[in-house]
Amino acid sequence: MAQLLGRSPSTISRELRRNVCAGSYASAPAQRMCQQRRVASRPLPKLHSEGCLWFVVSTMLTWCWSPEQIARTLRRMHPHDPSLHISHESIYTAIYAYPRGELRRQLISLLRQGRSTRRPRSAGSDRRGQIPDMVSIHVRPPEVNDRLMPGHWEGDLIKGAGNKSAVGVLVERSTRLVLLCKMPDASAESALAAFTNKLRQIAQPMRCTLTYDQGKEMARHKELAAATGMRVYFCDPHSPWQKGSCENTNGLLRQFLPKGTDLSVHDQEALDCIADLMNNRPRQTLNWDSPYQAFQRFMAAIDEKSSATIH
Repeated sequence: MAQLLGRSPSTISRELRRNVCAGSYASAPAQRMCQQRRVASRPLPKLHSEGCLWFVVSTMLTWCWSPEQIARTLRRMHPHDPSLHISHESIYTAIYAYPRGELRRQLISLLRQGRSTRRPRSAGSDRRGQIPDMVSIHVRPPEVNDRLMPGHWEGDLIKGAGNKSAVGVLVERSTRLVLLCKMPDASAESALAAFTNKLRQIAQPMRCTLTYDQGKEMARHKELAAATGMRVYFCDPHSPWQKGSCENTNGLLRQFLPKGTDLSVHDQEALDCIADLMNNRPRQTLNWDSPYQAFQRFMAAIDEKSSATIH
């Protein structure tokens, strides 16, 4: 058979093995079985045009609902049925991927903006606004990078379930000393009060710079700088590695403050206890000293230098 058809014997045997039906082989049933396997290997998307979810979404669009309103409502109506959950981005994608024609134009016309193509978020300026008077990390003093001199800090927030609770994190770059701040929310006012209070507990020589990302909680950074005597620098957008000490510490803190939990249950005393546990751990990067030991060495050197200057 292989010689007659000009095929490999293994191709013939594989075809027979796959498509023999009721002990015999016929081309029409074999073709149907092949097509069924092709369909099964590529399941339809959740929002395919003949599915019940698409009918629900398209009906809600005719009510002048936005994709985000639809997505949130479906999740609330069917909290335990993931098959009826869909993100607003998936709804936009399904609409703009619809075949060209009158129905596609009708669907797009139901959207608030009614654009013929999806506008990427990266186009133009960031619509979320900018923090005023930011100073870039690229003009930060070079001695901050080598970690030889203490007093240079990195900051961030770690958030709890649903982003409804937050804890402020401060990490000293040279010693990896950790400070945690109780915050009622993630607002700029809360960040200003919490960071100011915590940083003022540190001796002035150990308060030189603070490096932060472009989170809106730092909108009042000029007031923070004035209250603490520190210079505040901002990382580039989407560049967490530029404050790597804080990012690494955030990961370690999740042992005590797990993701998806309510962080508001921890008062300042509990957060100080967690910070103590972190600061008394020996660290390989400190030659197995703890952050407290490294910090105390720097403080002793500062005191010794001050005494020598006085005498």
